[in-house]
Amino acid sequence: MNAFDWDEDKNLKNQQKHGVRFENAQNTFLDPKRIIYEDIDHGTTNEKRYYCVGKLGNKICTVRFTYRRNTIRIFGAGYWRKERRFYETKHKEK
Repeated sequence: MNAFDWDEDKNLKNQQKHGVRFENAQNTFLDPKRIIYEDIDHGTTNEKRYYCVGKLGNKICTVRFTYRRNTIRIFGAGYWRKERRFYETKHKEK
């Protein structure tokens, strides 16, 4: 499994706003059906950003992250409808 890290203040704010702890959100990457794609709207030439959409318990969670020195740096996580529909639609096709 990859190493994960995050800013603890951002983690606390994310818990208050979206109800997801980054400690739990990292388990989204364990979903064998997870979908990872680039966030072209928020990345920069210096740092690409990504979404990981996968199951966390019985819900579909979206984790926003980047790679830094072979570590997955999480900076956002939540249960957003748009990505849930994307995940469900993608897996109905198969």
